[in-house]
Formats: sequence, C-alpha cells, structure tokens
Amino acid sequence: MEMKNKFSMKVLANDGVSQSGIDALEAAGFEVLTTTVAQEQLTNYINDNAIDVLLVRSATKVRQDLIDACPSLKIIGRGGVGMDNIDVNYAREKGLHVINTPAASSQSVAELVFAHLYGGVRFLHDSNRNMPLDGDTQFKALKKNYAKGVELRGKTIGIVGFGRIGQEVAKIALGVGMKVIASDKFLEKADVKVEFFDGQSLDFPIETQPMESVLKEADFITLHVPAQKDYVIGEAEFKAMKDGVGVINAARGGVVNEVELVKALESGKVSFAGLDTFQDEPKPAVQLLMNGRISLTPHIGAATNEAQDRIGTELATQITDILVNGKK
Repeated sequence: MEMKNKFSMKVLANDGVSQSGIDALEAAGFEVLTTTVAQEQLTNYINDNAIDVLLVRSATKVRQDLIDACPSLKIIGRGGVGMDNIDVNYAREKGLHVINTPAASSQSVAELVFAHLYGGVRFLHDSNRNMPLDGDTQFKALKKNYAKGVELRGKTIGIVGFGRIGQEVAKIALGVGMKVIASDKFLEKADVKVEFFDGQSLDFPIETQPMESVLKEADFITLHVPAQKDYVIGEAEFKAMKDGVGVINAARGGVVNEVELVKALESGKVSFAGLDTFQDEPKPAVQLLMNGRISLTPHIGAATNEAQDRIGTELATQITDILVNGKK
C-alpha cells in the first residue's frame, strides 16, 4: 500500500468524532474533516478531496460500490462496536484496513441498561409521561398506580451474550446485589472483576449456561448480541421466560421479535421492556412508541461524553499506528 507523506493525509469523520480524537489525529499530522456528507454525495466528496480515512458511526453506509469507487481510501473506521453498516470482508479483500472500537462504549451501554431497569421496576418511564399531565389533579391516583415497585437487589439478571458489554452489565449487577446468570454461544466462562472507587476489587468467576435455563430462571433479561439473521428472542423464548419478566434490548434492532414483545407485554408475560434499538430505525413501530410498558431511548447506548472521548482517541491511535508507524 503506497503511503503519502503523513502531513497530507486526510480523515473524513462523516458521522462526527470527539474533539479528543480530532486533537490526537491533528497532533499526528492528519487533516481532519468533520463535514457530514450525504450518502449519495459521499463517493464524489471522498474522491474530490483524496480522503485516506473514512470514519463512520451507524448512519453512514460503506458498501461495495463505495469501496470500489474510492481508490484513495486506506482505512475505514467505525466509532463503536457493530460494523453491520460496512462491507468489512470486501473492504479487507481490497486491501483496506477496517477498524472499530469494541471496548470504548461498553460501560456506557451497561449503565443505560440499568437506567432502563431502574426506570422499569419503579415505573419512571410511565410516571414521567403522566405526572406532567395529571400530577396536579390525580396525584393520589398516580401514587397508587405506581405503588407496586420492586427492588433489583436479590433478583436474578439473565445476560444473553457475555462479551465485553455483557460483562460490564454483570459488574453493575453484582454491585447492586443481583444474582448474575449468562449465556453465550462462544464463551464457557469469564472472570468478572468488580472494581471499586478506592482501588479494591473482587473477582467473580461466572460460567455461562444454556440459554433455555437463563430464560427460565431470570427475573430480568438483557441482550448483548450482534445483529443476526434470525430473532434471538421470539415467541418460543418469551413462553420460556418467567411470568412478569423485564426485558432490555440495548444491543441491535432485530434481535427481539417486536410483534411478539408487544403480545407478551399485553398478556402480562413481560411486565416491562426497555428498548434502545429498534428493527425499523430511524422510524420505530408506533406500537412500541405508544406502549406505556416500554421505556424508550433513541439508540443512545454509546452516547456519553466519556465513551465518545474513548472512541475518538482509540480510533486516532489505531490510525496513527497503521499509517504513520507502519503497524498492521
């Protein structure tokens, strides 16, 4: 791969990048462009500006046609974990480096899972809809309506997919006092280290179980699996769960059958759901948006200042290693 003088190399962060990432790239001699170019104009922009590195999040698609049409590209970077918006294998076959930041946002996603969990068990998602409407006239009725909350401490959380994010969820759950059970197709066990503010830590060895036993035993189920062809949670899986279970999907839209989820919510099989990802983004099904038993966020799992800083600096380090330091 022919290398240009590093001081003429250009990075297009089409879906944005943190200031810390820009600073690190500029310090290494790169020119960083943060123009958001429309998908249909992206090929022309890359070619007109001789872009070396294209950075995306989930909005921009990097498919075969763009890869073929943009010979100046050397690196495609994804700020985050999932790379389903990039034709990864094809790009690598063409000699491009494809990089991502799998560890940078794990903690942020895990904390959002617990935001949904705490909100769900205390009805905050519904209370926050109704208090502005009826809080001054129906206060006692609302108080009674939300009076049957439950505590997370002592309950069992089932983690489906026990990679980096699943293990971060486990750390919070253990700190809360929950029992953690997990299933994973590729992992038999993991040592989960729970670290505290004063430098102390505790290690918890967790052996994964078959998914059937996790579904059967868990009071709350959270998904941390990549996008795939089939649903991970569908009609049969909902039937296998405990009555009154809470279900969180902050993984990918399409891993939960949303039609079956609504049915399970209406029957009471599922007491509440927390959704950060949706099958039809950016236009989630109205049946989900209007359901009072669903806590809703617009795919913000990695959207913390800390995670975006880590993503930016991690991408900058990888780009510099490849293009400046010659590392593979």
